[in-house]
Amino acid sequence: MTVHDAQVTNRLKTARGHLDGVLRMVADDAYCPDVMKQLAAVQGLLEATSRVVFRNHLETCVADAMRQGRTEEIVDELMETLKYDRRVLRATPADPMEGTASEH
Repeated sequence: MTVHDAQVTNRLKTARGHLDGVLRMVADDAYCPDVMKQLAAVQGLLEATSRVVFRNHLETCVADAMRQGRTEEIVDELMETLKYDRRVLRATPADPMEGTASEH
């Protein structure tokens, strides 16, 4: 497993654990605003993870494709991908869990 894969896996496990906690809150009939706050936290974890995956893709796959002269193809792919997740481009404060990417 690469460093990148480990980072993404750890982030997803953290989000899953957090989501399990939200499920327990719902089962325990927790106060709705408290549940909403925790859901926002899970969404934030997933968005940050998506940014890590996107950055790695840019640093590895996109860079390789451009070196191979497949610029138009890779740009088209990115444009298609970003239709589904524009939040990945949203500016955020520095992420302490974010490290350097490595090829996968």
